[in-house]
Amino acid sequence: MPMQPRDFLTDLFSAAVRAADPLTGIKAHLPARPKGRTVVIGAGKGAAQMAQALETVWDGPLEGIVVTRYGYGCETRNIEIIEASHPVPDSAGLIASRRLIDAVSNLTEDDLVIALICGGGSALLPSPPQGLTLTDEIAMNEMLLASGAPISLMNVVRKHLSTIKGGRLAAATKARVVSLIVSDIPGDNPAYVASGPTVADRSTRHDALEIIRQYKMPLPQVALDFLASPAADAPSPDDPIFATHEHHVIASAGVSLEAAAAQARAQGITPVILSDAIEGESRDVALVHAAIAREVLVKDRPFAKPVVILSGGETTVTLRAKGGRGGRNGEFALAMALAIEGHDMHLLAADTDGIDGSENNAGAFADGKTIERLRAAGLDPRRLLDGNDSYSGFAVIGDLFETGPTGTNVNDFRAILIR
Repeated sequence: MPMQPRDFLTDLFSAAVRAADPLTGIKAHLPARPKGRTVVIGAGKGAAQMAQALETVWDGPLEGIVVTRYGYGCETRNIEIIEASHPVPDSAGLIASRRLIDAVSNLTEDDLVIALICGGGSALLPSPPQGLTLTDEIAMNEMLLASGAPISLMNVVRKHLSTIKGGRLAAATKARVVSLIVSDIPGDNPAYVASGPTVADRSTRHDALEIIRQYKMPLPQVALDFLASPAADAPSPDDPIFATHEHHVIASAGVSLEAAAAQARAQGITPVILSDAIEGESRDVALVHAAIAREVLVKDRPFAKPVVILSGGETTVTLRAKGGRGGRNGEFALAMALAIEGHDMHLLAADTDGIDGSENNAGAFADGKTIERLRAAGLDPRRLLDGNDSYSGFAVIGDLFETGPTGTNVNDFRAILIR
């Protein structure tokens, strides 16, 4: 392999991101022009880039609003870009939610709504129901993120404590709605991406209450009282209002991992894709990956060297301490570094949207000498992991992986190279 390990892993990540370029999927699922107006709405960390791509291929008048994370905007001609806070909602997101509802509420059957939806939309579209405030929604979001629940279950809770999620945004218009979705959800259920503002599903408020009980989420009593009332019921997919609507998943983790695999083959390394839908506690998922990697290194099973092991999905982090910095991919990399100490292998764990958690890195590199480097820098790797503080450790030793916003989001990307 002519490339250095980190260059090789970076090359695979770049191939995965290119495969999730929203322009390709938008071209393939472009709806016909309507008799009336075409209004674009959207939300997510890649929503601005999706809007920009749509403008390049749409033949006709276009208007609308999309909301994205601070610093993730881009130049558009006719679609307004609003920036708001992620992963913790703020007042800018609250205003954006109201504006999206206003943008579609007065349309007719002759009009068309194109919804551009991708990961991150849940936090970017705060819209608490009557009796709850933005402060309540912020508190609930922080509890969800700290709970360790999979993203699909978190979004069941979110969509029943909202006036915009769970299909409610689409239900607010008489126009036909075509949703173009970049999936960051294991299994690619479109109703779970961004908590499904334009796609209804069959989950219930009772499901939300059970998830809260199961994960011991200390939600405010006002939220529990709301979920106990029929007002929390979200629209059903069978509602006639959705009869003319369409939704298409235009990019996903599976496609991106296949692209990374093809890039590895081109470099002479055999790729193996474990799964594009891995969930679970990040540090536990790391231990399973480490066990497989050690088996390959020592015994050439279940795969023969040289090989690069690829996986995707979305892991979770249950917060064990306050003040730690880092996301699920940094936590994965640190936990795996502890498990492969002294072994000759290299890995990259990163979020395809370019941001792991709330810091400025996409993820981190690690190898068999990472723990040695951390200790040489006077850091205790185990204490960093116990404090959910992977970012601080990788920053000191120069092993952060920084890409900036990528313009798409198909969730976690993990690549483990064993030569």
